Amino acid sequence: MRNRIKVIRAELDLTQQELADKIGICRATLNRIESGKVTPNGDTIARFVRALERPASDIFFDLNVVC
Repeated sequence: MRNRIKVIRAELDLTQQELADKIGICRATLNRIESGKVTPNGDTIARFVRALERPASDIFFDLNVVC
């Protein structure tokens, strides 16, 4: 799953550690999610939405989805 976490995190001037702490995950996990190596579960996506104050569709997207 592709995402804009790194871009949004930079806009909010947050380090990976700061965002990871806000979400309740370790920095290494955040790094793997940002790089697309790991797909977060629904609960973690909800925590990203709350922490970044953006809808999930602004944070996460999949280029393989056909509309």
